Amino acid sequence: MNQVDIDSDDSPNTPSPRAVARQQSTHLGGRDGQEGEQAHTAQNRRKLSSKSKLSLANFPTSLVLAYQSFGVVYGDLSTSPLYVFKSIFVGKLQNHQNPDAIFGAFSLIFWTLTLIPLLKYIILVLSADDNGEGGTFALYSLLCRHGKFSLLPNQQTADEELSAYKYGPLGQSSTSLALKRYLEKHKRLRTGLLLVVLLGAGMVIGDGVVTPAMSVLSSISGLEDANTNLGKRVTLLISCVILVGLFAMQHWGTHKVGFLFAPVVILWLLSIFAIGLYNTIYWNPKIVYALSPHYIIKFFNQTGRDGWISLGGVLLAITGTEAMYADLGHFTSFSIRLAFVLLVYPCLVVQYMGQAAYLSKHISSIPSSFYDSIPRVVFWPIFVIATLAAIVASQAIISATFSIVKQCHALGCFPRVKVVHTSKQIYGQIYIPEINWILMILTLAVAVGFQDTTTIGNAYGLAVMSVMYITTFLMALVMVFVWQRSIILATVFLLFFWIVEAFYISAAFIKVPQGGWVSLVLSFIFMFIMFVWHYGTCKKYNFDLHNKVPMKWILGLGPSLGIVRVPGMGLIYSELATGVPSIFSHFVTNLPAFHNVLVFICVKYVPVPYVSPEERYLIGRICPRPYRMYRCIVRYGYKDLQGDDANFEDQLIQSIAEFIQMEAVEPQFSTPGSVHYDGRMAVISAQTFESGSSLIISEVEDFDMSNSIQSSKSLTLRSLRSVHDDENPQIRRRRVRFQVPESPGIDPLVRDELQDLIEAKEAGVAYIMGHSYVKARRSSSFLRKLVIDFGYSFLRKNCRGPSVALHIPHISLIEVGMIYYV
Repeated sequence: MNQVDIDSDDSPNTPSPRAVARQQSTHLGGRDGQEGEQAHTAQNRRKLSSKSKLSLANFPTSLVLAYQSFGVVYGDLSTSPLYVFKSIFVGKLQNHQNPDAIFGAFSLIFWTLTLIPLLKYIILVLSADDNGEGGTFALYSLLCRHGKFSLLPNQQTADEELSAYKYGPLGQSSTSLALKRYLEKHKRLRTGLLLVVLLGAGMVIGDGVVTPAMSVLSSISGLEDANTNLGKRVTLLISCVILVGLFAMQHWGTHKVGFLFAPVVILWLLSIFAIGLYNTIYWNPKIVYALSPHYIIKFFNQTGRDGWISLGGVLLAITGTEAMYADLGHFTSFSIRLAFVLLVYPCLVVQYMGQAAYLSKHISSIPSSFYDSIPRVVFWPIFVIATLAAIVASQAIISATFSIVKQCHALGCFPRVKVVHTSKQIYGQIYIPEINWILMILTLAVAVGFQDTTTIGNAYGLAVMSVMYITTFLMALVMVFVWQRSIILATVFLLFFWIVEAFYISAAFIKVPQGGWVSLVLSFIFMFIMFVWHYGTCKKYNFDLHNKVPMKWILGLGPSLGIVRVPGMGLIYSELATGVPSIFSHFVTNLPAFHNVLVFICVKYVPVPYVSPEERYLIGRICPRPYRMYRCIVRYGYKDLQGDDANFEDQLIQSIAEFIQMEAVEPQFSTPGSVHYDGRMAVISAQTFESGSSLIISEVEDFDMSNSIQSSKSLTLRSLRSVHDDENPQIRRRRVRFQVPESPGIDPLVRDELQDLIEAKEAGVAYIMGHSYVKARRSSSFLRKLVIDFGYSFLRKNCRGPSVALHIPHISLIEVGMIYYV
């Protein structure tokens, strides 16, 4: 018999020491639909193994992933040569346009590419993956699993036994332990940590607004440079048409677009490499001397404060670097490193070198340096490739925006939105319609409002560098709390990169009045939305946590709960992982009858990227056996997609049946006289069904099933169901019928309970939810009333309803209103 997970805590628990042996877990699953989830699990395991072991056997796979990464990850970074030199030599630096300044600018670009993308990200940051996932929320997830940093108190000890729940080393220094306890003790510090993460997420979303406008306008500007007599209005119109088309095709999925355009990015990189090499040899081979940092010193000695301000343009050379880490989940760290070191890095360095060599002889070409440096013979082919590469660059950051919005929602920091899975092969490729159209409107507004790549570039650079700055801070915390490195080493890492990045971000902030304010406004708006939603969610959860129905009250009502128990099964949805929510007493006191079998369903997200199907469900009992009350906790990772599982009811019946039989033989469940029923959860393995189920399972067609249940459903309900099935013929499918096996070894009490479970399922399943209204108390401060009564209420009214997000069939839904005063 499988072991079980026991959990009776209501509040967050400090992660326990490494388990001596992982418990064999879990998830009831039903045979239908298992193949897809098992394939997904196997795919993730293969991905993780390729990250941890580099061998000749998986090298071909890494090459394929490296090829695909060009179409998804490197489009943004590789198109930076379109506008970097133009952005550097604007403003007061126009007074220093001479060959020495060109040499110094190239030296700055080279060392910026070397220190941040190569040293920081490729060598260090890519090693800090969360079971293969990257990004600021992946770092935050790691921290929440190694300390009580989360503000939402819904963690359970059973969550720590998930296979994806990675533990750090056993040993921990006294200094790092004291620092962790200090952060855990002070809620304001934990709130500050969350705000930092939300600011990083807001900057990424702001980047998703600015990047398409910047990339497309920069590529289309080549039409003006080609003396085609096209005015600025015409090129702007063409750019807007391309942007609308770009966002309109998002529903096709990023995998198709990325895989299709990977050759375009590779061809683009090879082209700019060839052009850069040609310009270096033909115009000024001495530019290779500028690889020495000595020219950086000369540059600042000559330009002074104006040179420091120009760093806001230099940092545009590394825009897109954050995508290497944010999109880590779609590839492997080795494949991303391979693509960068072998092709991206050398091609970019040679291209910037060639542009500098050309500009050192043609100072007047700085405003259109890239297109002027292209030999006239190959201008139009390069222009077409540049336009396609710019579209790919925009696609990458749009996909990253979808991913981070999904992660924010999973961690309770974003309103409910529609998430569409666009690929059956590549898990994690998603499309969010609401976010897509909002991004399109904002991008068009930026493009039409500014019409200048230099001004947009100021906003672009500020967003990118802010994300990098936040990543450095979170990486230092991960080094201390997750990797268990010394605080001194983490401090050295933090100070070194913060000092380097401080020069760039300070220069970017100088340009806030010249367009940089766009990134700040967008990021703070999205950060405010995310924090208000998280604040309201936490207050609502805490209300439920502190107003749970006492078990003594339920036990005092008796098995009938003081009302009529009618045939059928009621699935009561609640956010509580333990205890009975207060809304249940609202049901009991306001409804004249209730179902024979009640199951409290809690759908929760845990701080891991994926939860394997075998570990998704936790099953337990509420109250003694005669009450027929159970609990089911459905767990998802922040990268998991909550699909419309047509077999959920059948899986639930199977899992409860297995739990009932397990309870009869496991000593910790069958202890006589025990009254602590709530909180004891078991993870039932799908392997149990393969080895032998507690029930006899048979499949019948819809019309066969309808004949067997007509006697247990009202005429009205039968007619509604018939109309619903006729209007939705695509969902007509084979149904499952359960029977209790005729085995003399089954305990009579167990047999009766299993029979009641089957009869309740055949009588009909009702989904019961509370239609909640959250309001601030009268004694609350003005700020809290503003946030709850206006901000949070507005978001709740204009986001997707919980029943729609949970894929609950509307025909079987019962909603009872309730007001939360928080």
